[in-house]
Amino acid sequence: MKVELYHTSADLKQLFRKEKDARLATRIRAVYLALMGKSAPDIAALLGYRRRTIQNWVYAYNRRGLEGLQETPGRGQRCKLNIDQLQWLRQRLEEGPPPESGLSVFHGKDIQLLIHQQFGVTYHLHSIYKLLHRLGYSYVSSRPEHPKGDPEARETFKKKSLIRSGNSVLIILE
Repeated sequence: MKVELYHTSADLKQLFRKEKDARLATRIRAVYLALMGKSAPDIAALLGYRRRTIQNWVYAYNRRGLEGLQETPGRGQRCKLNIDQLQWLRQRLEEGPPPESGLSVFHGKDIQLLIHQQFGVTYHLHSIYKLLHRLGYSYVSSRPEHPKGDPEARETFKKKSLIRSGNSVLIILE
């Protein structure tokens, strides 16, 4: 394969060894191996990719140098909700579930149903969790408190507990 000489073989070798992005390092390494005279099927076998993928990488390098090997933005499916809908969803999540629903927190299925009812958009449950992550939410929630629990007894336990006070006692049984 013909490789344009934007960089020497030593430069390419140093670049792929120092590159922190593993995918980009693999592409640079493929170009390096092509520059060293290896064929596309040989490089593909060494790196675990298809021959055509290697040829595409070398072609991109020949056209634009290292910039051609960078990942291009915009890959993957776009969000099904527009900015206004996302803002509505964020506000609705901050309000929490209505008291008549009997829920203390929203679950993925609840949010999935809410989006479908409000906008007519269907999301897979896994995509709901990815959407929530993109909006800045995490799976961690506070521990629920029983409605019939005594808040004063709970606070007393927290303050007087040996384990929480740092004065815990280790008992060794023989």
